[in-house]
Amino acid sequence: MITSSQKSKIIQIINVFETGTKDGKYDLIAIYPDGRDGSRQITYGRSQTTEQGNLKALIEKYIANKGLFAAEFKIYIPKIGKTSLVDDAAFKSLLKKAAKQDPVMRKSQDDFFEVLYFQPAFHFFEKNKFSKALSLLVIYDSYIHSGSVPAFIREKFAENVPVNGGDEKKWIKKYTEARHAWLTNHSKQLLRKTNYRTKCFLEQIAANNWDLSKSINANGTIV
Repeated sequence: MITSSQKSKIIQIINVFETGTKDGKYDLIAIYPDGRDGSRQITYGRSQTTEQGNLKALIEKYIANKGLFAAEFKIYIPKIGKTSLVDDAAFKSLLKKAAKQDPVMRKSQDDFFEVLYFQPAFHFFEKNKFSKALSLLVIYDSYIHSGSVPAFIREKFAENVPVNGGDEKKWIKKYTEARHAWLTNHSKQLLRKTNYRTKCFLEQIAANNWDLSKSINANGTIV
């Protein structure tokens, strides 16, 4: 049973990882060379969706919700994900303006990230009979950061998930260690720099903070 306060804390920690604040920066735009063939792309919003990934779906949701700037966004729909907008100052300004000035954009982001990331992560959590709040944090972060719990990382250790008779705490520890090693030794420096996420989780495992009742240092911010 995951309580509402535990879920809120999980989301706050991920918000810190993604935008540096517990509440999340809905207007945050970052440019990273992590697109197709190393191309630069926009990442945007509270949980940082990408231009070549799900940004188009987020904007379509905002338009469907009749956001204040919906008409201005419509002209970009055919371009997002197909034509690079990384140097389009007007588009980036529109993204920031919508998040700062329109509550509909912030609500659209909350709903979007809930459906696209949290619910699939929670489905994995429940289906495999996990029960601890820290387990859900580890799983949700993996969905936010990698889009799933990648099979190639799971294959690096032998422990079964709880539904198959494995020990929940051992599985989470083994998975986090394997993911930490993958990030730390990745060929892309951009990913190597994100191993603070798994380092944080390993610290919580060592502290036996499975219910997330203790304060957590999330990359320098206390949650």
